[in-house]
Amino acid sequence: QVQLVESGGGLVQAGGSLRLSCAASGRTFSGYAVGWFRQAPGKERDFVAAISWSGDNTGYADSVKGRFTISRDNANKTVYLHMNSLKPEDTAVYYCAAKWGTMGWVVPSRYNYWGQGTQVSVSS
Repeated sequence: QVQLVESGGGLVQAGGSLRLSCAASGRTFSGYAVGWFRQAPGKERDFVAAISWSGDNTGYADSVKGRFTISRDNANKTVYLHMNSLKPEDTAVYYCAAKWGTMGWVVPSRYNYWGQGTQVSVSS
């Protein structure tokens, strides 16, 4: 089992920045890719960004490219999502999730472990 806990959400004005953290605990985290997803009220859970175990491979949704950056610190079992130039449409609950390998990492059902989510609200 891998337990994931997100933190860093909050209320920010449009154009502002936030850094989300995803802390892992439990069994070894080695080899796991981590993705960030978000879900707004009444909408499906959408892919935001993902990073491979080594950090060499990253992927982003078109809507966040150039604004969000995903990174990881394997020594501390933490993955970050740096969010800049936030827009009201970025408002959602943000979840981190872990899966073995990078195949299909944009698909929520491919992930084995999920955190509880953290709310991000961007005011206009």
